[in-house]
Amino acid sequence: QVQLVESGGGLVQAGGSLRLSCAASGRTFSRYAMGWFRQAPGKEREFVARISSSGGNTGYADSVKGRFTISRDNAKITMYLQMNSLKPEDTAVYYCAADRDPYGSAQQRAYDYWGQGTQVTVSS
Repeated sequence: QVQLVESGGGLVQAGGSLRLSCAASGRTFSRYAMGWFRQAPGKEREFVARISSSGGNTGYADSVKGRFTISRDNAKITMYLQMNSLKPEDTAVYYCAADRDPYGSAQQRAYDYWGQGTQVTVSS
C-alpha cells in the first residue's frame, strides 16, 4: 500500500517556476514507478511525466518536454516535478500516482495509487 500527498502548488506568473513534491508512505515505494498527471477544468486528466522505480528511465508529454523534470528520492520517499517556463495552459490540478509495475506507463489505468492533487495556476 502507498499513500501519496502532493504539495508545492500555487500561483505563479507565466515564465516562472514551481517545484511540486509528492510525499509517499509505504515500504514498497522504491519498487514502484511513479507518474504525474494533471487535469484542467472541463478537460480529461492527462499524462505529464513518468519515472521508473530506480529513477533511471523517464518520459514526458510533448507539451512539457524541455520545461518539466521529474525526479525521485527513494531515501526520502518523495517524488518531484520541477516546472520551469510555466505557461497559462499549464494551469491545472496536478496529481501524483504510483504504479506497482517498476517500469511505469503514460496510461492512467496503469496506476494503482493516487494523491488528492495540488492546484497550479499560471497567470499571464
